[in-house]
Amino acid sequence: MNLLITTLSTFIQIYSTLLIIRVLLTWFPSINWYNQPFAALSQITDPYLNLFRSIIPPLGGIDFSPILAFLLLNLLSSLLSSLSTIPLVG
Repeated sequence: MNLLITTLSTFIQIYSTLLIIRVLLTWFPSINWYNQPFAALSQITDPYLNLFRSIIPPLGGIDFSPILAFLLLNLLSSLLSSLSTIPLVG
């Protein structure tokens, strides 16, 4: 069980890093999202961000969906961290 929690926690950390890179790259309008490696990054992160874009559409040209996406990932990370400290009784 601890291996599963550690794996999920590591996945969340890596995915959060990819999201940070994706958000930072949106500040550069000259990036062509159809060229690699940007297309791969977009394919990995956009489905998750689109979940939140359907909740909060861009307001005034500013996309607030990454804020919700990061909040959920942080919540999941905290939950996994608290689960890893619970001793297993067998």
